[in-house]
Amino acid sequence: MNHFINISDLSKNELRSIIDSAKKRKSERGKKPNSQPDEDQPIQGKTMVMFFAKPSTRTRISFDLAVKQLGGSSIILNEDEIHYGKGDETIKDTAKVLSQYADILMIRTDSHKDINEFKKYLDIPIINGLTNMSHPCQIMSDILTFEESKGNIEGKTIAWLGDGNNVANSFIEAAIKFKFELKIGCPKKYGPDKKIVALAKKNNCKLFITEDPYEAAEGADCVMTDKWISMSDKGNKNKKKKALKKYQVNKKLMNVAKPDAIFMHCLPASREEEVTSEVMDGKQSVVWLQAFNRIHAQKSIIEWCVK
Repeated sequence: MNHFINISDLSKNELRSIIDSAKKRKSERGKKPNSQPDEDQPIQGKTMVMFFAKPSTRTRISFDLAVKQLGGSSIILNEDEIHYGKGDETIKDTAKVLSQYADILMIRTDSHKDINEFKKYLDIPIINGLTNMSHPCQIMSDILTFEESKGNIEGKTIAWLGDGNNVANSFIEAAIKFKFELKIGCPKKYGPDKKIVALAKKNNCKLFITEDPYEAAEGADCVMTDKWISMSDKGNKNKKKKALKKYQVNKKLMNVAKPDAIFMHCLPASREEEVTSEVMDGKQSVVWLQAFNRIHAQKSIIEWCVK
């Protein structure tokens, strides 16, 4: 039984096998309708329970399609449909019940601590669909998308602009494992988690953090950003937007990256805030492929968890 909670939990070989499996399955699938199962249906008869304490478009739909394509079925629960979300049942008790009903659990919630607590009591694998600390499934889709567009990510340079949020944290962990250079441009106040930065330094990761967005983007093979205001943000939103304004990904900033650099955004996007529509809809943008690849990356993650 394998859990998928943090990128840092897996070995480089395990992560590479997930990416390579996703590529293979996607290629073999061809142009089948999205709800049609793969030929082998490796999880036929198995059920995934998905719990959403936070709103979702891509995570919800892509995981549902991923399970269907693998031959399984899914049960989707929102916060007001389960006792755990209301706080009137312990995580231990919820975990014990879900272990009897399902073969795998996916949770999207604010609390990273809660996912680790579930892991202690579950008898089935758990997948982190997003927490305030990390978003590992998104990163696997991003790496799949990068390699489809630019080849093997090892030795390449990725620029991250804006908020040093949960996605940025997971990207740092990925840079350690996949051995690419990660350049983060952000204000000091909105930098990535200090413990994860320390982990990168301990592992001799090529991580460069600067307050200059152009320094971060210079010579990059890929420029990435995310919403400035996350769903869990509770601080002064206007103050944060003002601090991040100079990190907007626009044509001028893209011009300092490599001429054939790609642009990625994990979505949803606030157009004309963290990214201009000119870049979002431009020839360098691969955001729609990136969103579609969530299905294929997550299929491989599910299969790895239940094998």
